[in-house]
Amino acid sequence: MQNAHVPAVLTIAGSDSSGGAGIQADIKTITAHRLYAESAITALTAQNTCGVTMVEDASPAMVAAQIDACFDDIRPAAVKIGMVSSASIAETIADRLTYWNADNVVVDPVMVATSGARLIAEDAQQALTERLFPLATLITPNIPEAEALLDYEIDSERTQQNASMLLAKRFRCAALVKGGHFLNEANDVLAEPAPVDENGESVDDPLTTWFHHKRIDTDNSHGTGCTLSSAIACALAEGMTLADAVNAGKAYLTGALAAGLDLGRGSGPVWHMWQY
Repeated sequence: MQNAHVPAVLTIAGSDSSGGAGIQADIKTITAHRLYAESAITALTAQNTCGVTMVEDASPAMVAAQIDACFDDIRPAAVKIGMVSSASIAETIADRLTYWNADNVVVDPVMVATSGARLIAEDAQQALTERLFPLATLITPNIPEAEALLDYEIDSERTQQNASMLLAKRFRCAALVKGGHFLNEANDVLAEPAPVDENGESVDDPLTTWFHHKRIDTDNSHGTGCTLSSAIACALAEGMTLADAVNAGKAYLTGALAAGLDLGRGSGPVWHMWQY
């Protein structure tokens, strides 16, 4: 189609050399949604389905230059933020997004590996929560990440919902707490902040919405968090409400998992092009 306006989505994240997560998963997701993908790479990683062997951060100046180049020419309608491994990079991203008054910012706080190992230093976590979360339309922590952010144990749907509300109140952005780490279900809960009064205080509890999708029995789930957050950013770029965007993102990820792609010797990637 000639002369069509195609919204752009900018992903700010680390590169995954094996293509299953990070920038590569984000670009595949954005392209599968028929939107225009832009990227700002925060780190290079050498990894495959079996693990990560090396990480090398980009300089904050290079991260800033990539973001500026995108906004200055093809302004993104939404921004997805993934791996931010240092405080200086988090602060740089916040500075540039503030300067450009970025819209529809989705932050996937990559903090805790599936094994439970922490992936982010304390100063980087502080910069993430103090500088990037205030700019976010939505944050998308999994259960271990929500527990780390709140120092709060999540062991049931009740505590999962409480955690989403606590995050929305504390950081004044919507919070989607993903349930994929529970053994028998993969239900997610969204908390959207209530309006504030003239003193900046919430006038009510956050509004919560549950999303119930079929759990897919597969060992190939590498990059699911990246894929979901990018799919939500795509839906926001197309003008969906937040709840509808989350539901659409969940449906896309469910299809990508159910497609049954089986690559690599470890936890393989999902199939981003399952609809085609």
